[in-house]
Amino acid sequence: MLTSEAKAIPRGTFSEFPKNWKADFVSGFLVFLIALPLCLGISLACGYPAISGIFTAIIGGMLATFFSNSELTIKGPAAGLIVIAIGCVMEFGFTGGKDPIADYQAYRLALGVGVVAGIIQIFFGVFRAGILGEFFPSSAVHGLLASIGVIIMAKQFPITMGIGSEGTPLELIAKIPQFVMEMNPVVGLIGIISLIIMFGYLFINNPKLKVIPAPMMVLLVTVPLGMYFNFSQEHTYVFRGQEYPLGKNFLVAVPENMFHAITFPDFSGLLTATGWKYVVMFALIGSIESLLSAKAIDGIDPWRRKTNHDQDMLAVGAGNTLAALIGGLPMISEIVRSKANIDNGAQTRFANAFHGSFLLLFVALAPGLINQIPLAALGAMLVFTGFRLASPHGFIHIYRVGREQFIIFVSTIIGVLATDLLVGIAIGICVNMILHLKNGAPAKSLFKPQISVLRDEISGVTVKVKDSAIFSTWIGLKKTLDRLAGESHVVLDLSETFLVDHTTMAKLHEMEKEFKERKSTLVISGLDHHQPLSNHPEAGRRRGGE
Repeated sequence: MLTSEAKAIPRGTFSEFPKNWKADFVSGFLVFLIALPLCLGISLACGYPAISGIFTAIIGGMLATFFSNSELTIKGPAAGLIVIAIGCVMEFGFTGGKDPIADYQAYRLALGVGVVAGIIQIFFGVFRAGILGEFFPSSAVHGLLASIGVIIMAKQFPITMGIGSEGTPLELIAKIPQFVMEMNPVVGLIGIISLIIMFGYLFINNPKLKVIPAPMMVLLVTVPLGMYFNFSQEHTYVFRGQEYPLGKNFLVAVPENMFHAITFPDFSGLLTATGWKYVVMFALIGSIESLLSAKAIDGIDPWRRKTNHDQDMLAVGAGNTLAALIGGLPMISEIVRSKANIDNGAQTRFANAFHGSFLLLFVALAPGLINQIPLAALGAMLVFTGFRLASPHGFIHIYRVGREQFIIFVSTIIGVLATDLLVGIAIGICVNMILHLKNGAPAKSLFKPQISVLRDEISGVTVKVKDSAIFSTWIGLKKTLDRLAGESHVVLDLSETFLVDHTTMAKLHEMEKEFKERKSTLVISGLDHHQPLSNHPEAGRRRGGE
């Protein structure tokens, strides 16, 4: 039986390619339709040339695919890294077009940072550091992603309205009414139509009406509008007595020959503290995002195939190294395109390879069409992407998990908006630690797990945890449980803990499912005298109560 089941599971091997290629080809093409505009928009939002994201997606599809065993993830540039990338080029002297020479040098310095960050990710994979993605508390990670979403919306909304976007995220948010009042009417019209299409797709339930993905529908509507308003020619127009400019600076610009856009890195930025700060940010936050995405896609894989996270990190690192060497953006296993890949019926990793191949062919054969895309349309797509990262549903979900989780979540968001990503996530972790101490976790148990394994011929294997089971000790507990996954019956006894936090409860529920898939049983016991911190099934548990 096991043999027949294994044969029924699609695998991305060349021997099985003839059996699955049609489904992968169709899904790869549909993902390409989504990826093309998003890669361009993400590149420009990062302060990189528009074609940089295309380079990354091509490498992610046609190379990184075969380093990883992840069958359904799509590798490419992601909105979640925009904040790091634009921060990097700005600290290296990016001027936003005012000084092209300075912008080009900042870009090359950022590429040097990207190469080293990619090499570090390769080492993460080789030395099996993929499990580091398990360390960070869930609510702080969600807060990090939500804050990135807020920053993306704040930065891209003025571009959608056809005006500049200088200022901090908080300053830009305060100026939103001003941006609406001062928008370039024609450019703003295209931006508003794009927003209506992107958000309107959320309310369409009929799959047949979504055959054309929302980003491609935006292009099908806005490219003709740009041609109608003659964006390709520099001119002005008058609206309500005020003169406004139009021209090529409101359109995407890529070279007619993509090979002319290949750019080599400058490693001199690594002689500065700024360079190494961004090496750490690219390597650490990019790795966390990629691991979270790969794990999420495993959860919705129809065949429940599991990604080797160390191998996937090796693939992402190799892809990032090569991409940065030729002028590309950083890549991750991207969640939105990966989910679209599943929804479109992909079977194996060849769908990712097809998506990269379609991008290569399109950019090589039809760069003129790319140069007709209005920047406002890409800005609108990124505003929507930012909204999805900072969705109100995310805020509501965290609040329902528990007030202390909401405090961690909001603290992380405020920390990121007021400082930067690394400081912000550190603030979220510190707030989490303080709340754990308040909820009864002994200080000595914050980083050192107290775990013992007992074997009994009658009751089987029992794993006892003392003091606390929290995010910062989860890796030790996970490794212990992973080693016992082959046992038929494992009991996790938490009766001697003072606190079991939300992150651990959520991961234990995942672990129960993993044991079940391996024809084993994990029983979580000892929580009868623990009080839930909210009514949510994954809420933290505190012994006793107020």
